[in-house]
Amino acid sequence: MLAALTISPREGLACAGLIERLAAEAAALAAAEPLLAGTVAPLLASDGDLLSILAWQLAGQLAGEAVSHSQLQALFSEVLNAAPGLTAIVVQDFDAALERDPASESALQILLHMKGFQALQSHRIANALWLRGRRSLALHLQAVSSRVFGVDIHPAAHIGAGIMLDHATGIVIGETSVVGDGVSIFQNVTLGGTGKARGDRHPKIGPGAVLGAGAVLLGPIRVGAGAQIGAGSVVLRDIPDSATAVGIPARVIDPRGG
Repeated sequence: MLAALTISPREGLACAGLIERLAAEAAALAAAEPLLAGTVAPLLASDGDLLSILAWQLAGQLAGEAVSHSQLQALFSEVLNAAPGLTAIVVQDFDAALERDPASESALQILLHMKGFQALQSHRIANALWLRGRRSLALHLQAVSSRVFGVDIHPAAHIGAGIMLDHATGIVIGETSVVGDGVSIFQNVTLGGTGKARGDRHPKIGPGAVLGAGAVLLGPIRVGAGAQIGAGSVVLRDIPDSATAVGIPARVIDPRGG
């Protein structure tokens, strides 16, 4: 249950506020669009457990013939509630979309329709399974999530809090990638290997960086905190903190960001 999670009073307040917002938006949607009332009925009936709400929503997206909705919902609820601090991370992911994506007009819209957010939360579950040694199940979840959302994130990849995957289609994040807190990643971005190395072979992205649409970053390079990578750029070398890099291959055009 939520009470078992390690979250601060401030984080708990933020979580409560988000749940209240989701419930109010769900009630308004059900009243305005009766045809969609069934999509939010479990949310309106929930006991205020954010992770259970998330487990219900993701299970509905990812269930299939191999694993049923009820089986996935039970699995997701167990995994999410066993991960200390995950509630606070999910709240920060909601905040990231609301603050940095102008098209995200409500928290409910993010929960129901923003596939970048959904793919990210699916990865968080797969990563928790991977770290618990349930690698086959983690890889199964990755494969299903990739087919459903069009986003391919290896379960071992480490992704921080407050992440925004905007549009999200075509994003690929490799096994040894590390993405810091507060990073924004646009569609068709690849964090990949060069194909010439094993072990640590994927990019490390500093907090607050922005990776523009179609950017390709290859190898165990480092992109500094607050750096901006232009759309369509191919990055093969380290990028300093707060720098702006563009082109093929990418070059720094503003070392301070501009």
